[in-house]
Amino acid sequence: MTQTALVLGASGGFGGQVAKALQGAGWTVRRYTRGTDMVAAAQGADLIVNGLNPPAYHDWDRLIPRITTEVLAAGKASGATLVIPGNVYPYGTQPGPWNADTPHRPVSRKGRIRAEMEARYRAAAGQGQRTILLRGGDFLLPEAPQMVMNRLILGEVAKGKITTLGDPDALHAYAYLPDMARAAVALVALGQALPAYADIPFAGHAFTISDLAARISRLSGRPMRIKRFPRWIFTVASPVWELARELREMLYLFDHPHRLDPAPLRRWLPDWLDTDLDTVIARHLQGRLMSTQTGK
Repeated sequence: MTQTALVLGASGGFGGQVAKALQGAGWTVRRYTRGTDMVAAAQGADLIVNGLNPPAYHDWDRLIPRITTEVLAAGKASGATLVIPGNVYPYGTQPGPWNADTPHRPVSRKGRIRAEMEARYRAAAGQGQRTILLRGGDFLLPEAPQMVMNRLILGEVAKGKITTLGDPDALHAYAYLPDMARAAVALVALGQALPAYADIPFAGHAFTISDLAARISRLSGRPMRIKRFPRWIFTVASPVWELARELREMLYLFDHPHRLDPAPLRRWLPDWLDTDLDTVIARHLQGRLMSTQTGK
């Protein structure tokens, strides 16, 4: 019998990619209309994918707890398993690689909010709510102009410049969203084999901006130089620009070397293979560099 998934935030990066992967796996996908009754929308669903996130970090203190309350209520009413995209904010500046055994020690307000959110899902699992929290680094999606990789890091790549928001030699975790979505669907297929609360890191790719510049030079045949973003702009603009204020708080992640542990995912999905990093980068470059040779 065909299973049904309700996808929240299906027009966004994570929600959209998981919806596509679920459809490819034979699921019936229903797309939630923001602002409608989530409990009613979830009736008959076997799975709820929470891809909702306030745009540009808007009003996180209020909106993240509200979304969490609605998702938990929908899960309880329908009996559906929940899929939640986690991030690295709760770990602060601890040494990696990070996994479910790494304690939550956030150093930012948003890290605290996410840690509190995760604690609620974990507590609900103790009451029977099955939840898969798949945790990734910064999202990578070539067709999403709003993402940091597209908007800032590769913003001037056509001019031979790669922009860094921090230490260009600091390792940084990234999640290629089509891969992360595939992993989510594969984990859902394991069903009862997973624990009631499955906190699983999606290691994806980890690389430095220096590594990225070297790879792009090799793929394109063009020299690349690294340009430092003037971070003082975030401080100056913070009083009047909400996004600048919110991004400023997270800049530590571009200085603190970090990565996620690949072992837990491979324990559950032993045949797992990520899309090759050169392929991921080449897809980001398409349309940006006329001389990019994606076949290299």
